[in-house]
Amino acid sequence: MADLPWRRPAITPESHRATSFEIFFDLVFVFAITRVVSFMAHSPSVLSLARGLILFLLLWWSWAAYAWLGNRVRADRGVVRTGMLVVMAALFVAALVMPDAFGRHAGTVDAPLVLAVAFCVVRAVYFGLYLSSVAGDRRLRDQLLLDAIPQTISLIALLAGAVLGGTWQTVLWAAAFAVDFGGGRIASGLGGWSVRSAGHFAERHRMVLIIALGESLISAGAGAGDSVADAMVLLAALVGFAAVVCLWLLYFRGLADAAEDALERASGLRRAQIARDAYTMVHFPLIAGALYIALGAHEVLAELSGDTAGHGRPLEWPVLTALYAGAAVFLLGRAAFARLTVRAVPGVPLVVAVAFFPLIPVARLLPAIAALGLVSALLLALVAFEWRTSARYGGAEPG
Repeated sequence: MADLPWRRPAITPESHRATSFEIFFDLVFVFAITRVVSFMAHSPSVLSLARGLILFLLLWWSWAAYAWLGNRVRADRGVVRTGMLVVMAALFVAALVMPDAFGRHAGTVDAPLVLAVAFCVVRAVYFGLYLSSVAGDRRLRDQLLLDAIPQTISLIALLAGAVLGGTWQTVLWAAAFAVDFGGGRIASGLGGWSVRSAGHFAERHRMVLIIALGESLISAGAGAGDSVADAMVLLAALVGFAAVVCLWLLYFRGLADAAEDALERASGLRRAQIARDAYTMVHFPLIAGALYIALGAHEVLAELSGDTAGHGRPLEWPVLTALYAGAAVFLLGRAAFARLTVRAVPGVPLVVAVAFFPLIPVARLLPAIAALGLVSALLLALVAFEWRTSARYGGAEPG
């Protein structure tokens, strides 16, 4: 049968793996979250970091919904593919206006309203596609209908915030995520969600993380501008590159495979809980941590390339907080991921994660490149320690 664009959803087999179409979808999503980095980098402040976090959360919750959908039905066939193409277009438009998410200009584009409408399209298409895949699963249908209540309230808050603007927008958009998240947690109590293919679910999250790490390098490198005339900029870029490589090693060297094995061995409600908590929830701090580090590296490169006389100048408090707290959040997220999957949490990574916070005022006394170098040095030391001690997760040898 021809794969018509309106063909009904095809349920996935247990052996299902991620498709190239889903990777395409992930690229558009990650492009959107890197535009959040651009939004925060435009004018780094406590308020812009908080608003950036809200945007991260709204985008992540949207992506996670489609990760669950793609685990149940083929994302690259029929009406599901058609719907996800519409969603990709909405996310692409949202990404373009993301740097102006909380502001209005004299042009014809109202960025906050465009964003709110894009999020509405993303959630509405998800609900329609998932509902069309229910078939005779009454429990899943009831859970979807219950989940639609907080989703609707959330979308109303998004639209109202976009119209009101200012502080109201920040408050209402934060409330929109809280309502959607809280309602989803309550709805999950019905037990309708299930993970058909553990391999597919783990692979989707691995891929989106590695794409985010790659895009974080692009975001950081953008701070150097169109050309590089100072060797210090190249040195800082390599220091930032080392930090991102460490993040990759800390996740993919043994832990990712062990976690997938744990998800594969689990069944029924236990598998759904691991998927919800370890993957849907905990992968957010992993990605957010990487992107906040990228923001810090971006500002270091911008500082060095913009003023050669400012090589000894320290970073501002908001940028330092993003850089150091980003590293800490990544490590804490990694510890939570290990605990929820393989039930093991080595103590040294937790000590290093906590150590980043008191180092923030210390880093305020250092030149920008030294502050970035301290983050990379601690991450490198942690990688070397785990390599030397052959840290293992659930019996998986480090790769």
